[in-house]
Amino acid sequence: MEPDSVLVSKLDEVLCKVKCDRSIARELVDYFTFEVPGAKFIPAVRNKFWDGKIRLFNANHTLYYGLIPHVAKFCKQREYNFSVDETIEPAENFSLKEANEFADTLNLPFKPRDYQLEAFTYAVRNRRGVLLSPTASGKSLIIYLLTQWYGSRTLIIVPTISLVHQMSGDFKDYGYKDELYRITGGVEKETTEQVVVSTWQSIYKMPKKWFEQFDVVIGDEAHLFKSKSLTSIMSKLTDCKYRFGLTGTLDGAQTHKLVLEGLFGPVKNVVKTKTLIEQKHLSQFKIKCIVLKYPESVTKDLTKYNYADEVDWIVTNEQRNKFITNLSLSLKGNSLILFQFVEKHGKVLFDMIKNKAGDRPVHYVSGETNATIREEIRAITETTTDGIIVASFGTFSTGINIRNLHNIVFTSPSKSRIRTLQSIGRGLRKAENKDIATLIDIADDLTHKARNNYTIKHFAERVKIYNEEGFDYKIYKVKIHETPVQTNTIF
Repeated sequence: MEPDSVLVSKLDEVLCKVKCDRSIARELVDYFTFEVPGAKFIPAVRNKFWDGKIRLFNANHTLYYGLIPHVAKFCKQREYNFSVDETIEPAENFSLKEANEFADTLNLPFKPRDYQLEAFTYAVRNRRGVLLSPTASGKSLIIYLLTQWYGSRTLIIVPTISLVHQMSGDFKDYGYKDELYRITGGVEKETTEQVVVSTWQSIYKMPKKWFEQFDVVIGDEAHLFKSKSLTSIMSKLTDCKYRFGLTGTLDGAQTHKLVLEGLFGPVKNVVKTKTLIEQKHLSQFKIKCIVLKYPESVTKDLTKYNYADEVDWIVTNEQRNKFITNLSLSLKGNSLILFQFVEKHGKVLFDMIKNKAGDRPVHYVSGETNATIREEIRAITETTTDGIIVASFGTFSTGINIRNLHNIVFTSPSKSRIRTLQSIGRGLRKAENKDIATLIDIADDLTHKARNNYTIKHFAERVKIYNEEGFDYKIYKVKIHETPVQTNTIF
């Protein structure tokens, strides 16, 4: 072949082969090489066992199938001749009109929104892709449309037991007559049911042979598909042609995006949260940022702390926890208080809030909490108006559907885009007795002279996210004193 040509062929549904000159191959290696975010903090990198980089194009000239469009872009930038052979199938001929007509045959209890039908159309045309659609935008309906269109053995992978049951409930609401087979820990893996929904933890050790039964794979909350276990699952599905990931957020890292696109296909932006709020599909939303300012005598002593020490000091600070307790009890409506550390923060906050709540219902949820109990708490919250849920980010920041939620409180510092936006999504669903949802973002100003502390920098990252998403926010500054801070000046 010509020295300036690149030819791509299909090996299977996971990998493609890139035929090109050796010099172009070296360029492709560089093009698809990325440093892992935070690599310098990884022990293997610090000990020089690994350079902290991921190389998606390897010595065998193979690449994830979903990255073929990126190879085309690479060639266009460098004016190389790009082509694919007959093993690469063209897009399906499927129109939005056909999507509407098919949806009408399902006798759904409501008409799908325009963006849901557009996402469905895109998925069918391309046979694969990552659908980027925010929390509460109705991703489960898009999943339902896909399962009904293909009518084949389908595997839906979710990150939590709660989402297994929630997906099953959503399918019933849409009119699904058959059983949606649910796999969680200890459940039999073999079934003849058409649609299987499973946590990834329950199936990642299954042999490649088990995955051969599926024609369609759908990854819900696909931003979690960057771990080795989930990548392993997708790599075992070598004969699975139809591959779709759905998520409300990506973490902004190029490596993360490309791995997801490689496993599923190109990212398609479906709709923005701000648009859904403007169209009144989601609740009105505002953010109140509370920046806690500590005395100089305290901040001076903390200048030598590293990040871990600073976070530990923050979450165990008694006056701060008293402030959060008073704040939680002052909020009107149902509130979700999110924490990161179970023993040293979550349980402490729960006890403090519970002891002062009187007859007000206060619930606690962490990874230790049984999935049935989590679902009971979620259901109770839908019928109450003044409940408080003290929950870990890991259990209630992703996927849990609570419409009747009025307030969310961030009590632990974070700069994660995924965690921030997923957590916000918990409060955006509309409910009859809910006019607006409020996020209270608690930050800690421990700056001393010219030195900014770690977690105030993380707060700046969260504000950057709020600006990018077009959210309405206001910053309040509160001084932490020796006595518990009152919250009535803010709420």
